[in-house]
Amino acid sequence: MMASVQQQLLLPLLCILLLSSSALAKTVTYNFTATWTTANPDNQFSRKVIGINGKWPIPQIDVDKGDRLIVHLYNGLGDQDTSLHFHGLFQNGTTFMDGPAMVTQCPVPPGKSITYDFTIDQPGTYWYHSHVKGQYPDGIRGPFIVHDPEGPYKGQYDEEIVLSLSDWYHEQMPVLTKKFISYTNPTGAEPVPQSALMNDSQNVTVNVQPGKTYMLRMVNMAAFAAQYVWFESHTFRVVEVDGIYTEPMEAEMLYLTAAQRVSVLLTTKNETSTNYAFVGSMDEDLFDKVPPGLNPNVTGWLVYDSTAPKPAAQEIAEFNPLNDINLVPYDKEPRLPPPDYSFTLNVMMDNLADGANYAFFNDITYVHPKVPSLFTALSTGELATNPAVYGENTHSYVFNHLDVIEIVINNQDKGKHPFHLHGHAFQVVHRSAEAAGDYDPSNSSFPDVPMKRDTILAPPNGNVVIRFRADNPGLWLFHCHLEWHLLSGLVTTFIEAPLEMQKNMTIPPDHLALCEAQGIPTKGNAAGNTKDLLDLTGANKSPDRLPKGFTKRGVIALVFSVLSAFLGMGAIVWYGLAEIPGSR
Repeated sequence: MMASVQQQLLLPLLCILLLSSSALAKTVTYNFTATWTTANPDNQFSRKVIGINGKWPIPQIDVDKGDRLIVHLYNGLGDQDTSLHFHGLFQNGTTFMDGPAMVTQCPVPPGKSITYDFTIDQPGTYWYHSHVKGQYPDGIRGPFIVHDPEGPYKGQYDEEIVLSLSDWYHEQMPVLTKKFISYTNPTGAEPVPQSALMNDSQNVTVNVQPGKTYMLRMVNMAAFAAQYVWFESHTFRVVEVDGIYTEPMEAEMLYLTAAQRVSVLLTTKNETSTNYAFVGSMDEDLFDKVPPGLNPNVTGWLVYDSTAPKPAAQEIAEFNPLNDINLVPYDKEPRLPPPDYSFTLNVMMDNLADGANYAFFNDITYVHPKVPSLFTALSTGELATNPAVYGENTHSYVFNHLDVIEIVINNQDKGKHPFHLHGHAFQVVHRSAEAAGDYDPSNSSFPDVPMKRDTILAPPNGNVVIRFRADNPGLWLFHCHLEWHLLSGLVTTFIEAPLEMQKNMTIPPDHLALCEAQGIPTKGNAAGNTKDLLDLTGANKSPDRLPKGFTKRGVIALVFSVLSAFLGMGAIVWYGLAEIPGSR
């Protein structure tokens, strides 16, 4: 009898709590038109950039945990497709809102619109950007902040400040891409940016008050360059990485790869006599060759007194950033159990028969299919569990629902690679030192509580091991977030629980209409075949492999031989057309 009375009393209370929770959540709507505008953020070169609603930098998106976000995007560019990806957001149940063109949607062509509509249940620091043809470095990227009214650090800081980091090119991406993926660039040397930016500008000032604590949310939105970041004469505590709260960890310097985010608590000094520089410095190890005169640094100031001078940044003897592998997630999630499915991805760069340099996972370079991969997963019935239907060059893996997945990444390249997983954060159960070679399980130990994030740096000629649970049915990319390497094919596709997707998922009509307007099929395998799903005839493919035994050195020699031949023929033609002295 007593239990029955208690249940009767508790039921109304639970209803009130549920109603109040839903009342707090709100719908946040943005109406975006992607347009060209002009900007000169480094005060060196004025150029066309992609803005939103005629303005650049594009707006920061701000929501609270639990909010519904609606973004209406109209492509007013006139000469380029576009899309939006909301980097780091899991899109639980809404994988069709993830944004990569020809993966979860068709690109948005000029004069067309798309609506992104989803609920956000994860707090933290994120960003949004175009996910089509390497477009975002031309300007269409901005911070995306999910505020948490009940976060673990609530009440421990006085104000939030967002600092975006980025690199900046003076030429537009289509021009740079054509030069980069070309037989004239057989080594695959990536274009080097002209400048580093902070909040899409330089010489940023952040006004602070003495004795207060600030949450600084830092986002690296770069195409290429990682940045070291430090605040002179100040330390700070790291409390979040990539949307994952961490136990506080004291640090003096950070290293943020492209696409990573870090939030710190910084407490200011109790006196106001001096202003202090803070610096972002591009990691020049990433550049094949550092151009003469390049300034890798961007400087801002913590301004205690607006009337006091802003001192020049001091030189430092060495870079010694926090090692993120030592961070402990606030929730202290134990290491996931041994995997149900483990596989290895070997990273390498090589040339193909067209002479250009490409990036590979396991000797496969990514080429987008003729049907967006999500639409293939939803239209191929039981065969959606067969990776073959997605096409060889999408390099697809199919995961069973709720399996523990382990990926071993062997970076067999001399460069650093930040790898990002859509739809999940992962545990980093192992990361080697540089030049450690391929992963050796007999010589590795795993932490009981691994660090978690969604973008991790793989060291040069080293390895990383990550784990996650396949608890988010959807179509998710895993790729290097150096935009040059994404363009050259360092991408793989994960199809997670496709039969679960087929039960519960419907593509919005406006998304399908985009495909129809461009003649892009929305059913069938990667080749658009709806009758014989294992017949991939006509599927998009990469250029052929080089003949066996043909080395990169041979490609370089061939390129210069061909160029020399053209120059020689040009000289002969010029000489032949020249007027003979005295012929008149």
